[in-house]
Amino acid sequence: MSEPQTGPPVTDIEDVFYVYETEIDGESLQYYGTPRVSGRTVMQELWPVFRERGYEIRLTREYGEWVLIADPIDVGIDGIPWTNVVLFCLTVASTLFAGSIWYHLDPFSPEVLHAWPFTFAIMGVLGIHELGHYVLSRYHRVSASLPYFIPIPTLIGTMGAVIKMKGQIPSRKALFDIGVAGPLAGLVATVVVTVIGLHLPPVTAPASLVGDPNAVQIELGYPPLLEALAWLVDQPLRYEDPATSVNPVVIGGWVGMFVTFLNMIPVGQLDGGHVLRAILGEGSDRIAAFVPMVLFSLAAYLYYVRGIPGDAAFIWAFWGVLALVFSFVGSATPIDDRELGAGRIAIGVLTIALGLLCFTPVPIQVVG
Repeated sequence: MSEPQTGPPVTDIEDVFYVYETEIDGESLQYYGTPRVSGRTVMQELWPVFRERGYEIRLTREYGEWVLIADPIDVGIDGIPWTNVVLFCLTVASTLFAGSIWYHLDPFSPEVLHAWPFTFAIMGVLGIHELGHYVLSRYHRVSASLPYFIPIPTLIGTMGAVIKMKGQIPSRKALFDIGVAGPLAGLVATVVVTVIGLHLPPVTAPASLVGDPNAVQIELGYPPLLEALAWLVDQPLRYEDPATSVNPVVIGGWVGMFVTFLNMIPVGQLDGGHVLRAILGEGSDRIAAFVPMVLFSLAAYLYYVRGIPGDAAFIWAFWGVLALVFSFVGSATPIDDRELGAGRIAIGVLTIALGLLCFTPVPIQVVG
């Protein structure tokens, strides 16, 4: 049996994994053998051994044989990420279109370009949120993609942005840092965008829409954090004239807060699920199991008890379904599952509290 030259010596492996054959498949190293301990212990013991050599490992079975597969760690970006670029450009277009509606502009004319502050606000808060995840992923040497923006014809022109994490999570610290970095970075951007938007002039609907019985009116529910920022900078969120509303840049801040709350829902692969799993360990799954029921109950309360039109109830019912799926998929399992220190736990509690300040039970209503 010849040993792979770039991997660790077999003698460094055999205390926990007996090796009887090795192969090289491209850049991957394959060690066939028999675990001497549980699979989880194999990973915990050998992860740092391979990581020092620049490899990430996974333990699996192929044709009835146990095989330890080591792949080179790759956290860089090869070439131009065309998918990311194309989705970014499409999202710019879709948010410009949505922004023109908030500004009461013609979206099918060059006027649509005047909605650029809305686009900048929306994509800024979403992009910085995802870049927070990306930067901490690189710091912990976890392979992750650049943000993928999701263009879709909604009231804000997008369904958000995501990054794709392709590597395993080395430790609870890494899981926590990557999970919490997005909401905190996004909230900083959200506060900046909101304060700027509150100081910009409001917009007024054209006279042709005022009093039109067929006109559709969008009413947003403002979360406590947005109310507090408006109070701190002494700027209004509401106007006596029903045709007048806040500058659409404020809507960008509202989106940042709404996205922060949704991401902090403590279930599965959401940011809140990562943070809770890092703080509580495997016990977080017991809390996550109740999350769908809470969301379904909120939807039922709004619709049947408060008699609010179905827009808000649908949002929470939809997220109840997503939370149910996320809870079945489960949370991330770090290789090193040692507990966090008090400092990170305090930051996690603070982030959860900030997420709650971004919650409003009736985020949006369509009237008319």
